[in-house]
Amino acid sequence: FFENIIREDRSVLDFLNGKYTFLNEKLAEFYGVPGVQGPEFRKVDLTGTQRGGVLTQGSVLTVSSYPTRTSVVLRGKWVLENLLNAPVPPPPPNVPMLDEPTVGTANSLRAQMEEHRANAICATCHSRMDPIGFGLENYDAIGQWRTEDGKFPIEGTGSLTNGKTFTGPAELEDVLAQQPDVFAAAIIEKMLTYALGRGLEHYDRPAVKQITANLARDNYRFSSLVLGIVNSLPFQQRRGDRSSNVSHP
Repeated sequence: FFENIIREDRSVLDFLNGKYTFLNEKLAEFYGVPGVQGPEFRKVDLTGTQRGGVLTQGSVLTVSSYPTRTSVVLRGKWVLENLLNAPVPPPPPNVPMLDEPTVGTANSLRAQMEEHRANAICATCHSRMDPIGFGLENYDAIGQWRTEDGKFPIEGTGSLTNGKTFTGPAELEDVLAQQPDVFAAAIIEKMLTYALGRGLEHYDRPAVKQITANLARDNYRFSSLVLGIVNSLPFQQRRGDRSSNVSHP
């Protein structure tokens, strides 16, 4: 999927809601996508399915879950950190754990999380993470589609802090894609960090802003992202490894 975006010089926004992926027969069956036969991976149109972008890929959904159940907190945190570059602080000490044995049996996960958010200290971060996680709750802990969690129907509705509402993963992806420059700035900061070999500082912000503006004008093409970083002032004037210039007796 990533390699295809590079080779075809597609928009980086495809990471958010691109309606295609690469499947073989086994993975297609797992995703519930018909008409794919054989062990070879090939490009598959996802129009009309519950999949799109990286958020609905089994790898992302699995890594943002616990071993035995989903987690709206982990999934919301993953999106905030990796796609929006808006990390949340660590939880305060002595936060009570969920009553896991009752999730899906005596109580729904949403009901338990709403009770958790009743604590004002917890609500500050959970109001940002949980709605995103609920938008992905139709996928189980390994990314397979479902409509119920135990005996409770899944309510995949949420509202972001900017007031945008959604129901289900497709609408969540569309809401995120409505803020293209937010995602663009996030991927630019991460790739620039990698290119520089260091964390970004306040004096790098003008470069990020300029690359973001140029990327938008170029329809967010991947090549524009790479060229923007390579031609940026922080990359052009990066410091080399000083240890290579040190003479030894």
